Amino acid sequence: MADTTCHMSISLDGFVAGPSQSPEDPLGRRGLELHRWHLGDPRATEADAEASAWLGRPRGAYVMGRNMFGPIRGAWDDRWRGWWGDEPPYHAPVFVLTHHERASIEMAGGTTFHFVTDGFDAAYARALDAAGDRGVDIAGGASTVRQALAAGVIDELTLDIAPVLLGSGERIFDGEVAFDFEPVEVLPSVLATHIRYRRVVPPAT
Repeated sequence: MADTTCHMSISLDGFVAGPSQSPEDPLGRRGLELHRWHLGDPRATEADAEASAWLGRPRGAYVMGRNMFGPIRGAWDDRWRGWWGDEPPYHAPVFVLTHHERASIEMAGGTTFHFVTDGFDAAYARALDAAGDRGVDIAGGASTVRQALAAGVIDELTLDIAPVLLGSGERIFDGEVAFDFEPVEVLPSVLATHIRYRRVVPPAT
């Protein structure tokens, strides 16, 4: 089975999104500051380009939380079809965690959003089945990554640590009692330090 991956940009004080998500601030206030390394900042380096290639590698399926799909709370507004326009960047099935039922949305370019109401484990199982040997990516946001870490399903975790202090927002490591990963590659730039971690496999007994 192919690896399950997760790739997140994070502030020095541990936030992957700022507070007060809205249509004007998809990642919360100042959240976009974490992503300058791949959003066209002229200071970006070859290290940032290599990390961007990690981020953009195609996967067989994705799991994301409702807040990553959009700012809608409560019952769905069916006019909302995600942040990404008519052709989202995933080009694969995406399983969105939610408490509110919604019919699947088929988009241009091969992305179909499926809305899963029975929890992370069910969404991940469906993603594994859809991905086959192409692997699953845990796309975010913070709560979904926390659930994936707690479930022990992430094989490779990449963190882009931006030299930014947000002060508040959404964390991925709240409540975690162990970090069972070790760094295997580090790429530094002025915009972010990119660290690729692999899950530590206990020795056979």
